[in-house]
Amino acid sequence: MGKRLIAMVLVLINVISLTSCGITKTKRYEAEFLVLFDTVTKIVGYADSKEEFDKNAHMIYDELKIYHELYDIYNDYDGINNIKTINENAGIKPVKVDKKLIDMLLYAKEAYKETDGKLNIALGAVLQVWHQYREEGINNPDNAKVPPMKLLKEKNKHTDINNLIINEKDSTVFLKDPEMSLDVGGVGKGYATEQVCQYAQAHGFVNGMVSVGGNVRVIGSRDGKGEPWHVGIQNPDLTSEKTNLKILNLTDASLVSSGDYERYYMVDGVKYHHIIDPVTLMPSTYFTAVTIVCKDSGMADAYTKAIYNMPYEDGLQFVEKHPEIEALWVFKNGDLKYSPGFEKYIRE
Repeated sequence: MGKRLIAMVLVLINVISLTSCGITKTKRYEAEFLVLFDTVTKIVGYADSKEEFDKNAHMIYDELKIYHELYDIYNDYDGINNIKTINENAGIKPVKVDKKLIDMLLYAKEAYKETDGKLNIALGAVLQVWHQYREEGINNPDNAKVPPMKLLKEKNKHTDINNLIINEKDSTVFLKDPEMSLDVGGVGKGYATEQVCQYAQAHGFVNGMVSVGGNVRVIGSRDGKGEPWHVGIQNPDLTSEKTNLKILNLTDASLVSSGDYERYYMVDGVKYHHIIDPVTLMPSTYFTAVTIVCKDSGMADAYTKAIYNMPYEDGLQFVEKHPEIEALWVFKNGDLKYSPGFEKYIRE
């Protein structure tokens, strides 16, 4: 508990009294921590006491930490086989892993089929190259370079998701191609957020909001009686005084945005961001940002990356085939387009 309290700063903010039909006054609390998924996680909830809220916040932290360690591609953890372990054993042997990891990988394989390969967790070999060049470009801007296409194409030979072998019975994962590697950055954070929120809701956190690096999942309503949560969409123009592009009313739903403003570096005045199109092997250039709203945060995470890599017409057709999701596109010139049902969420 002590270590968690060091890593996790609980802040009492914006105390709000809710009174109705003799219900005890309830206060709003917020928690924030920085150590998971290489991003900021925020939890907002209402509780009768700080102790009650702290208990729920620690529960969410503990569950998220499990997924963070399982999905890590850079670090080892005692007694845990994670994505890094799987990658290190590519072409060597199957790796026995936790069912939580098996379930996410199965989900990601289905998302690959559903998006016609626009979301591919087996693209790790290509993404490693971009990660290396991006880090070097950020650390040494004067010598920033774009990866040679010849190298990207060579690495792309090792991105066949059919070489990801999952044995549910034995709970093992095996990469048949020894030069293949997994990177679940396109779906893992959202999937973990969804699973943790479902767990928290089942254990008493029935009205709250969890944001993991912008993957927002609201649980129930803001007051427990239908008042929606107000969730902002990040303005991709970071130079603007307007922080939020839009404010949405959400109840028991998820919001995920992807854009070229998140992780990028510059080469000769051109921005190269981290969302790589698996067809061109280059950063996608269709949009500045895409936002997805639906109930499931894993689905929102996967589909926002996939739609970001599609022309607008293809993305709109994809959304129309999936009535459980709605989308907002932000074009390079600043224009906005919505799927038919998106505007119902916008707060006037």
